[in-house]
Amino acid sequence: MSLKRPVAAVLTAALCLITTACADSSTEGRTNGDRTGAASRTGHPVTIENCGRNETFKKAPDRVVVMNGASVAEVSTLLALGLGDRIVANEQNYGMSEVPGRAEAVKALPTGHIELNDAYDIPREAMLGLRPDLVLSTTSYGFDEKNGFATRDQLGQVGANTYVSPQGCDQDTSKTTIADSYTLLRDMGKIFGVPRRAEKLIAASRSHIDEVAAKVKGRKPPKVMVLFSNMSMGGNDFSSVVAHGIYNDILAKAGGANAFESASRTAFADLSKEKVAATDVDALVVIGYHDPDPAAYARKLLKEFPQWPAARKNTFVVLSDSMYLGPSNDLAVRKIARMLHPDAF
Repeated sequence: MSLKRPVAAVLTAALCLITTACADSSTEGRTNGDRTGAASRTGHPVTIENCGRNETFKKAPDRVVVMNGASVAEVSTLLALGLGDRIVANEQNYGMSEVPGRAEAVKALPTGHIELNDAYDIPREAMLGLRPDLVLSTTSYGFDEKNGFATRDQLGQVGANTYVSPQGCDQDTSKTTIADSYTLLRDMGKIFGVPRRAEKLIAASRSHIDEVAAKVKGRKPPKVMVLFSNMSMGGNDFSSVVAHGIYNDILAKAGGANAFESASRTAFADLSKEKVAATDVDALVVIGYHDPDPAAYARKLLKEFPQWPAARKNTFVVLSDSMYLGPSNDLAVRKIARMLHPDAF
């Protein structure tokens, strides 16, 4: 999941233009190029409670390592806040994005030229060799010594703070909501001394989602199947079907409901073709991950189950990183709502 090459200044600048994060960079957190004596301006030291630990940041980090974690939440959040130049190694990559320019910006970030382990992530010795001052992990798995990773205590001993994203402490992301995306933004804003940038992004996202929710309020929620294209996570024909997590919150805000919510207690359901065929599906959300043509997968699925209302009406949408924990959930809400309730827009 890692890609190479150092971050290009032109992409960082371009990302500033396509988000609101950099609009007030001249007045908040002058930590680029003026990092000495900046504590009073950035609010440091800052203490964040995280998974039962207190992490104190004496200054804004400038050697950040982003672990893989099968996520794109952390790197997208840093880029949305205009902090790409702080990353010395990023192992997250999605290959596509609803935000123009973001996939290219992620691809351009440095990877640290690390030989990844079997989990496609950074082993202990390589991590310590990067000399990070902040390591971000989607869940506590990334700091588990049994998996060959540097622990939070080991990283603390070499001067590195650590952070596990919301709902990741117990490695159960089935309870994640859009509010957790805001928590991640807000925490990063505090840690890096740019809280106003974070609050600006949060306010914009809430406003966009509230606008959509008002348009679809009171309408009957269609039953939606959410799954990853061409991806296997279990032993059955359909093992990448979403059951719980932030996906359901996004669906609800868009005026929909998960057709397979009761199929599993965990984030994903591992389903047989017969179970899928027996379920009414009014609409399809296909999440593309490094898939060159997820729309083709969606059309194939609709052809395979012609009895679905979704197939009869050809109702589907393809999304990517906006369906994850991260700064762009409002884009997913709007796109899904337009698919489910086109006459409301």
